[in-house]
Amino acid sequence: MDCLVQKIGKAVKDVAKARGSEWWYTPRMAAASRALAERIPLVDVVLEVRDARIPLSSECSLLRNFGPSLRRIVLLNKADLANRSRTEEWLKFYQEQKIMAFGVNSHNHKNIKKLLNFLQARIRVLKQKDVITVMLVGITNVGKSALANSLHQVGRISAAEKGKLKHSVVSSQPGETRSIKSLKIASRPNVYVLDTPGILPPNASDDDEICSKLALTGALKDSVVGELEVARYLLSIVNTSDEYQKWAKL
Repeated sequence: MDCLVQKIGKAVKDVAKARGSEWWYTPRMAAASRALAERIPLVDVVLEVRDARIPLSSECSLLRNFGPSLRRIVLLNKADLANRSRTEEWLKFYQEQKIMAFGVNSHNHKNIKKLLNFLQARIRVLKQKDVITVMLVGITNVGKSALANSLHQVGRISAAEKGKLKHSVVSSQPGETRSIKSLKIASRPNVYVLDTPGILPPNASDDDEICSKLALTGALKDSVVGELEVARYLLSIVNTSDEYQKWAKL
């Protein structure tokens, strides 16, 4: 597996180093990074969305210097695709680091309702305002748009509000969200979530394993390293997993 990880890592780093790359830090992504950096100090709550399967590898570099704060909450999205016990361990880890964190499945309305209640409790602690803004920030394809849509839908239903629901564009391919979009998720006070474009760091990590995990979980398009290599990497992980060993003995 090590040779495969090194091969994928090298492919990702080669793409990241290429000037004018269409798959890494594009001019559009650079502009989005600047826009987010300007807005972060102005919003009330920052929700850093990470992939629950790779919580460390999916960290958003833009928030790396944003220490523990009442304004920052780490969301481990796609929790339904991750190992439940490991997600609980990660949540405990963040708690020990004094970082608020919440595991979420953006397609489970009951889970989204719990997240809304959690957010509203945090908002009441922060300040009394008529309008609250919550910004979703994260790397590409961690599910920010799907999460924004679910928060909007469940929030509007809970508030018994009428009117046409808005939607952010959702895609299995990274980089589909290209502008900041506002969706209302609660009333009294009015709370709006800002869905934002996914952003990668200007330079790829020197860690081949991090690059490989980003490729495997869809943060990068499969064509960056090749679909066959991604499939081989996935199979190598499955074949060495505890779950596979259980089935192999049957």
